[in-house]
Amino acid sequence: MMTTPTLLLVGCGKMGGALMRGWVSSPNPPRIFILDRKLQDAPAGSTIFRSPEEITADVAPDIIILAVKPAGAEAMLKALRQALGDRMDKAALLSVMAGKSCEKLAEWCGRADMPIIRTMPNTPSSVGAGSTGLYASPHVSEEQKKLAIRLMEQVGTVVPVPHEEDLRSVIAIAGSAPAYVFLLAELLEKTGQDLGLEKEAARTLVRSMIHGVGKMLHELPEDAETLRKNVTSPNGTTAAALDVFMAEEHWPRLVPLAAEAAIKRSRELDD
Repeated sequence: MMTTPTLLLVGCGKMGGALMRGWVSSPNPPRIFILDRKLQDAPAGSTIFRSPEEITADVAPDIIILAVKPAGAEAMLKALRQALGDRMDKAALLSVMAGKSCEKLAEWCGRADMPIIRTMPNTPSSVGAGSTGLYASPHVSEEQKKLAIRLMEQVGTVVPVPHEEDLRSVIAIAGSAPAYVFLLAELLEKTGQDLGLEKEAARTLVRSMIHGVGKMLHELPEDAETLRKNVTSPNGTTAAALDVFMAEEHWPRLVPLAAEAAIKRSRELDD
């Protein structure tokens, strides 16, 4: 396997930018070419192109990272085929978009057997703590799959899934989930202030707590249910709060509903 892969990062918005920052700060950064109309400054050692037509003849990517909005994917892939020609046939396509199947992406690439890797990363990838589901189509070689996993592991944890449909579940419980945790932090900070804490005190306490809980979940062998029970004394303050959260109409009902909404939207994006 190549030691320093060459990437063409197509789109450097929120997710593309998160991945770029993660790769650039990793111990063994890849060689990165960026295709983006708005990005102002390229990281050291990388090159920015503003349009597919500007891509120079020396760019021969091992993997093309597609990080554009789904609505612009078809036009972009067709333009890349025109700009790269045969060089596109030597690359795998790694999509970080929600929606758009391997079959559809291959069609837009102009090659039915195009090696397509679909991933569902999340924004903590920008600090090397991402969670990524990864599916490789049957046309992806073992070397290409290993390279894709290695790249995504540079920005966090990778969980390969056996079926493309599994990526919808990944979206619901990991891809979109940082926003759920940010919302919890936002509400706890506001509640702390409403209860009389200074803004900075509430902010520090909540963020430190979430960091500590994440560390426990990551490092301790117990499952989440056991850890929850371990910190819940019978008839104590935590139990009183959990009685509210765990009422049937609250979290036990709302979390599956939120996941279903994310999955439903991912199907709509396929159209």
